[in-house]
Amino acid sequence: MKKVSAGNRVKVHYTGKLSDGTVFDSSEGREPLEFTLGEGHLIQGFENAVAGMSAGEKKTVTIPAEQAYGPRRDDLVVRIDRSQVPGDIELEVGMGLQIKQNGGAIQVVVTELDEKNVTLDANHPLSGQDLTFEIELVEIT
Repeated sequence: MKKVSAGNRVKVHYTGKLSDGTVFDSSEGREPLEFTLGEGHLIQGFENAVAGMSAGEKKTVTIPAEQAYGPRRDDLVVRIDRSQVPGDIELEVGMGLQIKQNGGAIQVVVTELDEKNVTLDANHPLSGQDLTFEIELVEIT
C-alpha cells in the first residue's frame, strides 16, 4: 500500500483541538484539505504526522508548540500611544488589525485599551499551545 512521502499531493480530513479539548478548526462538513507534502504551507508537525500514512488511515497526534505556531513571544506584544491609530477606527479588545512595518503588513490583535494606550499582540493566536489533530488521509493523488 502506498505511503505518503515528500512531493505527494494529499487530501486529508482533520479536527484540531486545544489541550482542553476545544475544537479550533475542522474540515468536517467541508471538502478535505488538499496540499503537497513538503512544500511548507502547513505547520511542520502536521506535515510530519501525515508523512508515512496510507489512504484510509486515521491517527491522532499531539504536536508540540515548537512544531506548530511556536512559543509565545513577549517581544511581539507592544504598547503604543492611542494617537498612533487612525481616529476613524473604533478600537475594541479582540479586534484584529493590520499594521504596516518595514514595507510589509503584520496581523495584530488588540489585547488591552485605555484612554491613552493600545496594546497590540502580533503572536499567532495558537502560539505557545500544543495542538492535537485527528487526521484521516482520504487520498494520495
